[in-house]
Amino acid sequence: MKILGIETSCDDTAAAVIEDGSKVLSNLVASQTNMHERYGGIIPEIASREHLNSIIPIINKSIDDAGISYKELDAIAVTNGPGLSGSLLIGVNVAKSLGYAWDKKVFGINHLEGHIYSAWLDDLFEDSKLDFPIACLIASGGHTDLIIMKGHLDYDVIARTRDDAAGEAFDKVARVLGLGFPGGPEIQKAATVEETSMQSFPRPSIKDSMDFSFSGLKTAVVRKAEADGFYPSGKIPPTSTQIAEYAFEFQDAVVDCLIDRTIEASNIYNCHGIILGGGVAANSHLRNKISEKSNVPVVIPKISFCTDNGAMIGAAAYHRFNEILSSDWDMDAIPNLSLT
Repeated sequence: MKILGIETSCDDTAAAVIEDGSKVLSNLVASQTNMHERYGGIIPEIASREHLNSIIPIINKSIDDAGISYKELDAIAVTNGPGLSGSLLIGVNVAKSLGYAWDKKVFGINHLEGHIYSAWLDDLFEDSKLDFPIACLIASGGHTDLIIMKGHLDYDVIARTRDDAAGEAFDKVARVLGLGFPGGPEIQKAATVEETSMQSFPRPSIKDSMDFSFSGLKTAVVRKAEADGFYPSGKIPPTSTQIAEYAFEFQDAVVDCLIDRTIEASNIYNCHGIILGGGVAANSHLRNKISEKSNVPVVIPKISFCTDNGAMIGAAAYHRFNEILSSDWDMDAIPNLSLT
């Protein structure tokens, strides 16, 4: 079964052709990072316009790279939420138009479900031989969710962020340190020290809850930067050592928060393994540390499958295919679409 997966939930225009839910025949992403970098964040209107320019060429090339004709596709799957409304609308309407023109089944996929099923690409999950239930951590610029996957397409969302998402916190702290966008890779690159003389930043927690909170951690970084005199005026530029120490301590604090909750959830729900997904799952410190601390196997997709991509949408769609009886022509973009 060959499925065209389309992803336009935020600022990356992505398309892929996936065979049988795992084999990646093609996977292309048109990034808008250089466009948004000058603003230090994503401008929704600009993102929507760029999707319009990129989506048809990306889809055509993904089909060509897969070595097939559109006639050989069994279905078209597209992210219909959650995400930026304008960006989602581009993907949804193009998918429906192509489905109508090509006479293919068309249906929507939840963006978070896509991140979970990125662990099935290239047979990574099958090779792990894990059984359900599984604790899934989805951490990105827009989401930080902890999910118990009880079986295929069967989820319980047990925790989410109360304020900033983990990736959003990385972006904001990167701006404080005068680093580039997106913040996650920039902070990882700057965190060149293995230990610091700084006092550790707090690991925020919420009483009687596994929910995440990163706003207070971000504020702690800002207050220290103010005390050290390089934020917001910049009259005393931070030294390279200061930037490295701030980056290390902040990254370590975020990673500890993510790992501690995930392992706690895995223990409480008697999970047989852990899956990571989302852009923050590309962070090497997180990938290494959770593998060291977890007492159950950890499945982490390739870095190219952690950030937004069409392959994960095609993988999730493979498992949704049989429950979709016909094309969902009434499908709409749902910016706050829930997984459950």
